[in-house]
Amino acid sequence: MKTILDYINRVTEKIEKFIVCFSIIAMTVNSTANAMGRYFFNKSIFFAEELNQFLIVAVTFIGFAYAVRKGRNIRMTAVYDYLSYKAKKVINTFIAITTSLLMFFLAYEAYFYVMNLQSLNRLSPALQFPVYIIYSIVPVGFLIAGIQFFISFILNLMHQEIYLSYDVIETQENTNPTG
Repeated sequence: MKTILDYINRVTEKIEKFIVCFSIIAMTVNSTANAMGRYFFNKSIFFAEELNQFLIVAVTFIGFAYAVRKGRNIRMTAVYDYLSYKAKKVINTFIAITTSLLMFFLAYEAYFYVMNLQSLNRLSPALQFPVYIIYSIVPVGFLIAGIQFFISFILNLMHQEIYLSYDVIETQENTNPTG
């Protein structure tokens, strides 16, 4: 089971890294070219702002999935930090499965939103590019985040340690702030 989870983890990580890196580099190149065009030629790239908005959507939703992978998603730990190890294990397992189900539900809803955009045949104003293609990254981001939370859930069921993500384990030694 661990090898299947390892394979899924590696594949989704490669997808996340590629999309986030490509989007950030594209935003940098686009913004720099637009600034240079305005400064040197008094002409802006007419689609620069629109392209950056699309790339920000990709970085946001795929970046969220990547944050989940690294155990860097937002957690409220004021009460959690003072619980026993067993209580933390139960809570983390419950949070992992409920958040996974929520991410899968949001991916499902986002998919139908994207299909609705496709049926409307909406085009972006400057690029005249089909909007549904751009926003198809949203269900992908939710799906990958759901997979990461589900992997965490499975690992929490299979192991004694508390798995915050596939790569991040919270151990008994570093869980109690009062010693």
